[in-house]
Amino acid sequence: MAPPMTAADIRLTAVDFETALRKLLTTARSERANVGCVACERCEQCGECTFCIDSKALTRCHYCSSCDGCTESTHCVGCRSCLACQHCIECERCTAGAYLVRCFDCSSCNYCFGCVGLYKCDFSILNQRYDRATYFELTERLSRDLAIRRA
Repeated sequence: MAPPMTAADIRLTAVDFETALRKLLTTARSERANVGCVACERCEQCGECTFCIDSKALTRCHYCSSCDGCTESTHCVGCRSCLACQHCIECERCTAGAYLVRCFDCSSCNYCFGCVGLYKCDFSILNQRYDRATYFELTERLSRDLAIRRA
């Protein structure tokens, strides 16, 4: 890497900046190589992942499949832009969740199915809380009827 430039070294206009930024983004998005991954199959743009399959732009994820843009997640399937999630299926933008299915924007939740925007909730279906036994009975049937793929 070159030494840092000073203001005296270059005159950078707004147009020059926008052009250079677009070029950097194009180059970064076209790069397909994985960096520091172990035993990943058909993955692109992943870093420091292990045993992931058919995924893109993961960072420090393990055993994930068909995920995109997740970070520090494990055993997830079909998730997008999740952070620190475990055993989640078809979730988007969830954080620190476990055993979530088709949830969106949930944080610190466990065992939720089809929930949106919840925080620190457990055993919920469509944002409605259930007792543990009822939750598992309902989600088993729903998973089968909706053909939800399991991790």
